[in-house]
Amino acid sequence: MSRTRSIDSIPDIIRSYEAYLLLERGLSDNTRCAYMTDLDKLLSYLTGSSTSLRDVTTDTLREFVGALYEIGISTRSQARIISGIKAFFRFLKLENYLDSNPALLLETPRCGKRLPEVLRIDEIDAMISAVDMEKPEGQRNRAIIETLYSCGLRVSELTNLEISRIYAAEQFVIVNGKGNKERIIPISPNALSEIEAYMADRQKIDVRSGEENILFLNRRGHRLTRVMIFYIVRQLAELAGIRKEISPHTLRHSFATHLLEGGANLRAIQQMLGHEDISTTEIYIHIDRSRLREEIMAHHPRNRRYRSFPAEEATETPAGDDATDSRDSQQNP
Repeated sequence: MSRTRSIDSIPDIIRSYEAYLLLERGLSDNTRCAYMTDLDKLLSYLTGSSTSLRDVTTDTLREFVGALYEIGISTRSQARIISGIKAFFRFLKLENYLDSNPALLLETPRCGKRLPEVLRIDEIDAMISAVDMEKPEGQRNRAIIETLYSCGLRVSELTNLEISRIYAAEQFVIVNGKGNKERIIPISPNALSEIEAYMADRQKIDVRSGEENILFLNRRGHRLTRVMIFYIVRQLAELAGIRKEISPHTLRHSFATHLLEGGANLRAIQQMLGHEDISTTEIYIHIDRSRLREEIMAHHPRNRRYRSFPAEEATETPAGDDATDSRDSQQNP
């Protein structure tokens, strides 16, 4: 099958691809920007090697990935870039810019699940206590930390949180997540109390046009940037004496882990986090191995009958099935 569209005008193709990501894929601004940045890396590489899009092969793309490795790009970042590249070549094939997809056989490096940092409750309290309430932004920053931790929000969800979507009486908020998908999340009375206190300060701000419904604003009346949220969180962690590698996402991880520790259902946590795939949520199981072990020891039939006896008494159980059970429970905790 012959190509029906010219592949010579790269700027036109890029504009069409970006429109495709926005309108047909429905990707968030952050994801779309990441895809376009990854594409720019590939196009720069092709320009440097005097290779046109029409001449790209699977081997060309493998050499590109090899170049990423050689300059020290992490495996996780390589996997993300390859995902973006594959999306681009799927688009080229779909729109008949190419007869075949050279990225189809491109392998993605395996990434082990990286366990995220998690804050203890006392560390979160210490961050909130570290807020300088003498500063004009003090109450706002307290409300930001409480909201991030109470709702497990992504940074983009926090910066775009709308006042009209906070239902204080019912104690829930509605946010727009990845792919512009809405979800309902319970919000704690503590967070609502901090937001209510912040609203008194917010009323003194000269709010810019188009930002009237945005909750968290800077002193100039614009919504906060992602970079500013990172700065606020890291500064408070440093003031609180926390030496872990902290980001706003750490509060989201802490939210999920503490829910699991409290006995919340994994599916419920998945819904509150806005994960499409339960496997993404299952990473929190690895964080809480000690609690899961306690659950097994308390509820598994092999262990349940012995949990009220000291270990040395259990070993003295008469011979028979119970003796076998005792050995099993000792050798396989």
